[in-house]
Amino acid sequence: MADLVRFIEIFQPLARFIPAVSSPERKVSFNEKLFWTAIVLIGYLVMTEIPLYGVGGQGAEDPFSQMRVIFASQRGTLMELGIGPIVTAGLILQVLAGSQMIKVDFTNPEDRSMFTTASKVMSIIMYLFQVSAYMMAGAFGTTITTRTAFVIVLQLLSAGIVLMLLDELLQKGWGLGSGISLFIVAGVASTIVWESLAPMGPMSDKKFLGAIIAFAQSLGSSPTIWNMFHRPEGLPDMIGVLTTIIVFAVIIYIDGLRVEVPVSHAKFKGFRGKFPIKLLYVSNIPVIFTAALFGNIYFISQLIWSRYNQSGTDFWLNLLGVFQASGQRYEPIRGLAYYVVSPRNLENVMQDPIRALVYAGLMMTICVFFSTTWIEVGGMDARTIAQQLVDSGMQIEGFRRSLAPIQQVLSRYIPTVTILGGLVVGAIASFADFLGAFGSGMGILLSIGIIEQYSQILAQERISELYPAARALLGK
Repeated sequence: MADLVRFIEIFQPLARFIPAVSSPERKVSFNEKLFWTAIVLIGYLVMTEIPLYGVGGQGAEDPFSQMRVIFASQRGTLMELGIGPIVTAGLILQVLAGSQMIKVDFTNPEDRSMFTTASKVMSIIMYLFQVSAYMMAGAFGTTITTRTAFVIVLQLLSAGIVLMLLDELLQKGWGLGSGISLFIVAGVASTIVWESLAPMGPMSDKKFLGAIIAFAQSLGSSPTIWNMFHRPEGLPDMIGVLTTIIVFAVIIYIDGLRVEVPVSHAKFKGFRGKFPIKLLYVSNIPVIFTAALFGNIYFISQLIWSRYNQSGTDFWLNLLGVFQASGQRYEPIRGLAYYVVSPRNLENVMQDPIRALVYAGLMMTICVFFSTTWIEVGGMDARTIAQQLVDSGMQIEGFRRSLAPIQQVLSRYIPTVTILGGLVVGAIASFADFLGAFGSGMGILLSIGIIEQYSQILAQERISELYPAARALLGK
């Protein structure tokens, strides 16, 4: 165990060089938390509008164009990389810690501090790696000088460190929730608003970009019903608006489906309750992992193609991905990369239904894989939950208070909802993309989960503010 612990101890000497936010030494009021949360959000939105100095004319390709909504990034700005490197570094360390490949005692403040430092160092490494990969792919142009490249690296690395500090500001207790979650919701919300109401244009169909504005324009031209609701070339249309609304409603409904197992306290017989096992038991974790996997497959295959296989003559590299220029980005046309990028509208689905079926199949299969993996890694399996209930003095009504019967009852539900939940979120994300939902199916799934978490945080904060005696029960 000592040898494994040394992994996070490696980062301890670096702690003094890594900027950090101090925890509050006093109780932060609810209104003050709202203020700092708003400041963090405004800071992120400002950085999405500040252009990168020295970039100028960019290359045709946009290596991460398909995943920008998920990773809260904005092309050509300080948020070019967004939260992608932070999320990737955090997921790597969480998986290593959860699978016991590295030993971390999260009840030990010193271990928690070293783990936080390790996360920051890994995030910085990932920022440097992705910036280097972007430059190799020509994402910032092919004629930039060494000095310009250094300036770009400095800008993006500084922006990444600021993002980490903004996230830490909230997580240390100055604000509410997580900065990473807040940035994802902000990115998805801004995309939905922009694609619905953008007064930009006229576009190829002589209408404005915003779907609702374009729909209002079409009312005076007496087109067919289909042309009123559908626009060519993948432009935002009313089908996308209606799909977005329906997907939100479906996910909210499905999120409320659950099995409630009656439990009672072994010593206090009058204390009864219900242990809920939701259909979306693993929440949005499978979507995050799948988004990261698909994004990295797309990014790495595009990088390899642009550097080594633009002629498309290497058979083995063709299996990974072949691209062609399309507007401001490169679109995959063959290989694995082609099947991990969603056909984002009905035309693309109808042109290649095999691609749509393969994408949906991959999405659902990988979501199920990550769901079943995460319940073990994250301590959500039937045995761990049963042990937690036993340790807290609870028992399932009608069964004796011991590990085996509780585990047996939970095993009836948890494996089933884990697989079903993975299939459901994969199917919803896929078909939302096929119908052109704004913000992407993955983005909507993540946003609803995050909004639900924030609603619970706000409710707990208000209760602890109004009833100070309840803070101990809420863990405040």
